Parts: sequence; C-alpha cells; structure tokens
Amino acid sequence: MTFEEIRKEIKAGRYKPVYFFCGEEPFFIDRLTALLENGVLTEEEKAFNLTVIYGNDTTMSTVADTARRFPMMAERQVVIVREAQNIKDFDNLLPYLDHVQPSTILVLAYKNKKPDKRKGMFRKLGNSGDCVYFESAKLYDNKVPEWIIGYCKEKSYGITTKAAGMLAESLGTDLSRVANEIDKLGLLLPKGGEITETLVEEHTGISKDFNSFELLNAIVYRDFLKANRIVNYFEANPKNNPIVLTITALFRYFLNLLTYHYQKKSTPNVQEMAKLLGVHPFFMKDYTDGARVYTAMKCAQVISLLREYDLKSKGVGNAGSSDGELLKELVFKIMH
Repeated sequence: MTFEEIRKEIKAGRYKPVYFFCGEEPFFIDRLTALLENGVLTEEEKAFNLTVIYGNDTTMSTVADTARRFPMMAERQVVIVREAQNIKDFDNLLPYLDHVQPSTILVLAYKNKKPDKRKGMFRKLGNSGDCVYFESAKLYDNKVPEWIIGYCKEKSYGITTKAAGMLAESLGTDLSRVANEIDKLGLLLPKGGEITETLVEEHTGISKDFNSFELLNAIVYRDFLKANRIVNYFEANPKNNPIVLTITALFRYFLNLLTYHYQKKSTPNVQEMAKLLGVHPFFMKDYTDGARVYTAMKCAQVISLLREYDLKSKGVGNAGSSDGELLKELVFKIMH
C-alpha cells in the first residue's frame, strides 16, 4: 500500500492489527505513526490503552506480551514501538503474527534502514493479511519540488513553483526539515495564502536571486550577465553554495535535456514528457526553450564537462584552482 492509501484507511477508521513501517525516509513513517497514535483513542482512553516502547529498551518478547493484553474500558489498545530496528530478537514476533490480538493495534516503526526481506520474519510481515507493510523510500532530488507543492496543498495554502524550487535546492531531501520550514512559513500566511519566493527569502535566508535555480535559468536563456553575477555571489559565499550541489543541479538538467531531445518525437504530450523526465509540468518550458539553444550534441559535451569539473572539485587534475574559479570556467565553457 502507498502512503496515501494507508493514511486514508486510518482516517476512515479501518484499522489492521499490525503496522510495519520501514525504510530510509523517516518522515512518512513518523506521519503514519502519529496518525495512529493520535487518531485511534480518545484522550481519556490513552491513559490506559496507549503504550509507547523504544527498541533500545525492550525485547520483541516483551512487545508481543504487551500486544496480547486486553484494552481497559476501551474498544482497542495501541502499542507503538519506536526505533524498532534496534530490537535484537525480532523473530520472537512470529508466534504473535500467527495469533494476533484483534483488539490491539501494534505499530512497528523501523526507521532509517530497509529490512532484509529474505528473513522469515520480514517476509511474514510483508505477506500477512493482518499486517500493513509500508516501505518509506527517499525521494530523489527532482521529486522534492513537486512534493513541496503537494504538501502545501494538503495544508490548504499555495506556493509558487519557483519558491518550491528554492526550498528544495536549499534544504535537499530531508523532508522533515523541509516540512518544518514550510510549516513556519505557513504561520505567516492568511488562510488560503501563497508562499512566494520573496517570503522564502525574507524568512529563511535563501536568496531568490542567487541560487542554482536562477543560475540554471541564466544558462538556459544565455543571460551572460546574470550568470556571472550569480557565479560571483557563489564564489563569495562558498559555504552556502557548494560547487558539488551546483554541478549536480546542472548535470540533472542537461541529462534530462538530452533525454528530451531523443524522446520529443515519440512523446509529444507535455504531461507525459514531464513524467518521463521526473519534473513538474511547469518546468517543461525550461526544456523546450533549452532545446533550442543546446543541441543533443552540445548536451553530451556539457555532461562531459560537468563530469570533468566534478572531478576537479574533488582534487583530480586540479592544479590548485578554487571552487569559485572552477565554477567560472565551467559556466563559461557551457555557455560558449
């Protein structure tokens, strides 16, 4: 089941006896765990029927014994095991899975790692009709802006596509950190308001004019003056604008642009092309415009340049040039 499917089931009150949430992205695990922790029992029922256990402080035998108890003055009890990946005797849950307590909702939050599905315990969790098994995967960089837009929509306010790109570029794929920044910005908005790039700049310290998002825009539209201003800013603020992130953003764009060149005839639909490239449809104009300036051959040359300068930034074949100097050279070669 997907995150959205599980969330809808929980909100509708359709519960399963066991939930196993695992994977490398803790944000989704925390969200689903919080839904079960806060949505199943009333505040009065929680006093006797909500048990939170930490993996470092328990055994799976103790967890199973706790789950077998009957609720007190309530229809259900909820047992939440945080940091379940730290439990050593995980296999001791097998007998419980064969005879689950229907009045218990057992939640296992197995964070920051994938379980070994070859082991019988995890195979059983994945195949049991009494268990909801969810693996929370890390989002790729290019998926974060779209996730930000969806998260804001869920919170009932809007965000400009550029503002979403700025947040994604600056905060990376740590969704908990991203959500925290969005929530803080949301407090500044009227009901149904919109997060703009100006609001992001004023309250997060992220520049709306000097970032990889704007540098890419300058390169795509061959705005030499703007590109030079941004590169000079990056050189003066290397800690906030590491060259490796800039190269990564440029590499992703030109690799997508090369794909666009070879797929545009077979995939003329904008929505389908956006899905193929893994970008929001709003950004497709950057590819249609970029394709007029950078041919497929030029894209291949730029990708080769980016690989070369990535190695130079790591000291390979670099006679002592600073990151700022390397970036100046790289951008000049790309645009000429």
